[in-house]
Amino acid sequence: MEEQNYGVWSLGVHQRLSGKRIPLGGSIEVTQRCNNKCLHCYNNLAAGNRDAREKELTLAEHCRIIDQIAGFGCLWLLLTGGEIFLRRDFLDIYTYAKQKGLIVTLFTNGTLITPDIADYLAQFPPFSIEITLYGNTQDTYESITGVPGSFDHCMQGIRLLKERKLPLKLKTMAIVQNKHEIFDMKRFVEEELELEFKFDAMVNPRRDCSQSPLAARLTPQEIVQLDLEDSDRVAEWKQFADRFNKPMAAPGRVDSLYQCGGGFQSFAIDPYGCLSVCVLSGNTYDLRKGSFKEGWEKFLLSLRQRKNTRQTKCSNCRIKPMCGMCPANAELECREAEDPVDFLCEVAHLRAHIIGLNIAPHGDCEYCRDGSRYEDILNTIEDLKRRYAIGSPH
Repeated sequence: MEEQNYGVWSLGVHQRLSGKRIPLGGSIEVTQRCNNKCLHCYNNLAAGNRDAREKELTLAEHCRIIDQIAGFGCLWLLLTGGEIFLRRDFLDIYTYAKQKGLIVTLFTNGTLITPDIADYLAQFPPFSIEITLYGNTQDTYESITGVPGSFDHCMQGIRLLKERKLPLKLKTMAIVQNKHEIFDMKRFVEEELELEFKFDAMVNPRRDCSQSPLAARLTPQEIVQLDLEDSDRVAEWKQFADRFNKPMAAPGRVDSLYQCGGGFQSFAIDPYGCLSVCVLSGNTYDLRKGSFKEGWEKFLLSLRQRKNTRQTKCSNCRIKPMCGMCPANAELECREAEDPVDFLCEVAHLRAHIIGLNIAPHGDCEYCRDGSRYEDILNTIEDLKRRYAIGSPH
């Protein structure tokens, strides 16, 4: 899930400077089926969903696509799900990608990792393995996954990989059900397991636009509060803002709809062979009927050439990197690629005030000076700054 992300956005910034379209990195979802039932997930299907399983790419189709992306210049490949180890042929897919010279990262929930799988990965290690830890206690973890025993299975998977000294990182989605354990998880992972830990709080609607995952989403205030409780995180936001905060288009100019790295230096492929700019996008090209070359050079290029049809408060916003607003997010939450996502806008303005960014006027924005929510924003910031003993809002 964390895969609507600022890394891809920053790729887009660098890409616009170089002017070249090369698919340096991409992701392949090998399945959308999962053995967990996480209430906040945007794409999980039941592990035994026969219809989904029968529609998934075969091993031979995966190999054909991997041949094509490797031949077209791809270096970095993320293999993700769903749960990747639900596929009995997953290690065959993984091994083929490795043999083609791709630098492979694996996303997994860790619950299906066996000693044999861990041994195999130790013999042919990936660049990185990331496991999502949903809670620091069994009760919290399983209140999210909905599967009794999943906490112990996850911890067993972590132990097996760590014992083999594999390149393992842990992460979590910060949601209503586990927000009280975020920093307990951080301490446990960093101090006891001696592993890297990160968290993200940007929960999306489901791919079918169902808003059900949003019931687990934290409020903008809670998200920024988590930022403030982690000094390293605040410092990283400041560095990010120093590097990337600037208007996405010249004042008064209608510019490209897509501002991220998707379709410029990155791509996503779903379990059924559909190519898109990212895992959240509903605009797809069928690789079963065509080639990656055609999908990249024609279909994704045509998406990247789409222009905004109207000015919105996002068009010339200097703090847009603080929110990660993109057409895919807008389509999922608002059903319209150019509609601003209110939730993201509020988070961005809170973050900008907290780290001391100058928020230049950028259209009819509720959260800017003279906007209908400006006083609410100031009150929230004042409350946060009192709580964390930092200066007054400007």
